[in-house]
Amino acid sequence: MIEEIGVVVKTEGDTARVAVQKRGACEGCTARGACESTSEGMEIEALNPVHAREGQTVKVLLQAETYLKGSMIVYGLPLVLFIAGAIVGKNIGEAYFADTNSDMFAAIFGFASLIASLIAVKIWSGRLESKAEYRPYIGEIVS
Repeated sequence: MIEEIGVVVKTEGDTARVAVQKRGACEGCTARGACESTSEGMEIEALNPVHAREGQTVKVLLQAETYLKGSMIVYGLPLVLFIAGAIVGKNIGEAYFADTNSDMFAAIFGFASLIASLIAVKIWSGRLESKAEYRPYIGEIVS
C-alpha cells in the first residue's frame, strides 16, 4: 500500500482534492491523471469514503499492485515492443530487401512499435482513470 499524508483542499461529493508533496514515483503512477501539479507539490483527486472536510490532514492510499501494474505497463510494454519491432524489422529487411541495410528496417519498425505502444498506453490509462479500484482514496483522517 502506498501512503501519502496531505491536507484536504476541497471536497466535491464523494471525492476530495488533497495537497501532497510530489515524489519521483508520480511519473509511473496509473492514477497520475487524477493529480494536478501546483507550486507546493501535487493536488490529488481522491475518493473520500471517510468524509474528510477541508483543512483536515488525511492519509491518502493507493494499492501497491495498482502502482506496480501501471509501472510495468508504462515502462515495460514500450521497451518490449520496441525491441520486438526492431527484431521483426531486421528480419524483414534481411529476408525481403537484401540489397539495402537491414538496420534501417530495424530502426523504423522499432520506433514505429514504440510509438504505437505509447499511444496504446495513453488510451489504456485514460480508461482506467474512471475505475474506482485504480484511484487513490482517503484511508483515514490524521488530524
